[in-house]
Amino acid sequence: MRKFFKYLLRTVIVLFLLLNIIVAFHAYKFTHFYNTGELGLNKPNKNKPSIKQLLLGFNAEKQTNAAPDSGYQTVILKTKDGIRLEGWYIPVDSAKGTVCLFHGHGGTKTGINAPAEAFRKMGYNTFQLDFRAHGSSGGNTCTIGYEESEDVKLAYDFVKNQGEKNIVLWGVSLGASTITKAIADYQSIQPNKVILEMPFGTIEDAVKGRMRMMGLPAQPISSLLTFWGGIEHGFWAFNMQPVEYAKQINCPALLQWGKKDNRVSKQEEDELFANLASPVKKFVVYDECGHENICKKENAKWLAEVNSFLAQ
Repeated sequence: MRKFFKYLLRTVIVLFLLLNIIVAFHAYKFTHFYNTGELGLNKPNKNKPSIKQLLLGFNAEKQTNAAPDSGYQTVILKTKDGIRLEGWYIPVDSAKGTVCLFHGHGGTKTGINAPAEAFRKMGYNTFQLDFRAHGSSGGNTCTIGYEESEDVKLAYDFVKNQGEKNIVLWGVSLGASTITKAIADYQSIQPNKVILEMPFGTIEDAVKGRMRMMGLPAQPISSLLTFWGGIEHGFWAFNMQPVEYAKQINCPALLQWGKKDNRVSKQEEDELFANLASPVKKFVVYDECGHENICKKENAKWLAEVNSFLAQ
């Protein structure tokens, strides 16, 4: 019997070590984007994943940008570590203010052209930024908002240095979550208003959402992925909690979420909304939207809600 339990213990230990090795590879792949064209013909087929991909994770390339229709100014910003960030600044005549826009994980500034164009039609200048490791920006490591809060500050400072007095921060998913951390990290960021679309409550919540989308059990994989993702990039990932950072947001805030979202839960949004210190705040639920571009999917309602919020 003793031999059996020793064998069982060794087996459990070996399986636990193997699970951690597999999860560590997946954590790296989830937070690493190869340069465009670097993978060549080795791009993953997520509909028919190989055993290697299932065990070691999927390689992902940066998405490319397509220039907007409006005339734009390409702006280059530099992080404290020398990473080159690329943004598009598009002014309008007699602007009411400037909206800084931030995309989601794996996205680009091109992917948020629709809301940017809508804001310009409302009379606002826009500044769209590629986060580090995304689009046309430098770097290959994404820290799911932890280091990207500096990117938000750089964008905010650029707009402020144009002499802008009315600055609105808009973000979707990762972009929204990163805005919350940036406001908590930097006292100098004092936007007039914020619009947060589908922010995750914590990094671990974000990983749980990814597991739901893949049809996998949330635990223990989510906790292990969160742990290894942080360890690999030198920070304690469990501290990345937009739901807590919301307590530092004291300007008017609009929180928006899709009822069909299978990545961010209503519970996360309810808690984040309750924690917002904003004197004026509103939570809008879109019945037909999942984790996607609300401006495109439910355009009429989005325009009405955003216009009403900005007019306050």
